[in-house]
Amino acid sequence: MLPEIFQKAVPVLKKIEDAGYEAYFVGGSVRDYILGRPINDVDIATSALPQEMKEIFPRTVDVGIEHGTILVMYEGSDYEITTFRTESAYADFRRPDKVEFIRSLDGDLTRRDFTMNSMAMDSEGKIYDPFHGQRDIHNKLIRTVGSPHSRFSEDALRMMRGVRFVSQLGFSLDWATMDAMTEHSQLLGHIAVERKTMEFQKLLSGPFSQEALKLLTKTNLYQELPSLSPYKQALEKVADLPSVGYLSGDKSWLLLLAEMKMKDPQTFLKGWRLPTKTVKERCKELEILGHRIESGWSNALLYRAGLVAALNVEAVYGCMKADSRSDEEQIREAYRRLSITSREELAVTGKDLMGWTNLSGGPWVKELLSDIEIAVLDEIITNDKNQIRRWLEECNRL
Repeated sequence: MLPEIFQKAVPVLKKIEDAGYEAYFVGGSVRDYILGRPINDVDIATSALPQEMKEIFPRTVDVGIEHGTILVMYEGSDYEITTFRTESAYADFRRPDKVEFIRSLDGDLTRRDFTMNSMAMDSEGKIYDPFHGQRDIHNKLIRTVGSPHSRFSEDALRMMRGVRFVSQLGFSLDWATMDAMTEHSQLLGHIAVERKTMEFQKLLSGPFSQEALKLLTKTNLYQELPSLSPYKQALEKVADLPSVGYLSGDKSWLLLLAEMKMKDPQTFLKGWRLPTKTVKERCKELEILGHRIESGWSNALLYRAGLVAALNVEAVYGCMKADSRSDEEQIREAYRRLSITSREELAVTGKDLMGWTNLSGGPWVKELLSDIEIAVLDEIITNDKNQIRRWLEECNRL
């Protein structure tokens, strides 16, 4: 029996078929069905032209009609449905110069990237597999549809997709596909940074990222990724760490930054067009990691890091120092034992300090609050307003 996500969409295929056209599930959902992986959404391809689709379904949105794709809203769900098509030359190594709608499923499958993505499934669950994608899945092999030189010259991002699939699935590239990647690696330089970043982030999050990172250096693709060209040795070192595949994407970024030992990680990360929040988080974690390596955890360092950052740092530290003890549960327990976990929990405020001293505000307030935080965290004093005031008086700080 087909998974529920397919069963729910079968009426859409039937409705198209009842109108006299062909319709199939295609692409990643079919691949993941065969692999037994979770399926989040389904893509549908059809012989019906976009205008014909609009006659079948009353509620549609033109999300990419110039390329044959419309969004169909049917019984509470949305489905992207694309007309069978062929594609002409790719002047920018990413997008076809011209799209031609066709009525042939085989013709549509021919334009796709890898054999495992070039299968279709009808409403009865029958698989159409003209390029032996099921065989390649069984053999855990990533192979292009037709000539890899043609596929990568058409869309250079397919090379990054191929390496990303290695990371996510644990498959290998067939020799012809790998050779073509190496030969055409410079074409990746034509691809927008945002596109490359999206694929790289997925690669870093994969359970087989170790092998994928090795492929980036082996094929020279790393040289076309933002500011990575000088860091081949760091990439190879990270790829040799046995636990790297267990790290999340955020932790993998942190690990890379730590091994690259660059002077300006903020500029490096911005070059990848990462969100400002992400850049700040990774840079803060990198600083915390440096202190963790140099002198271990203290209450003050845990407090400054926050729990999420501390756990990220500890996981990366454990990956880097495979022979040392790294226990994230100990970090959680130590964090739970902190007297305070934010300045808002401190028993005194800047207003209290100004009232006690009869002084106006200024940088001294922030500095004194920081000193109080450290004293509370180190259990020199308890987090009590009266005790804090007495301690400040004894230290001649008031």
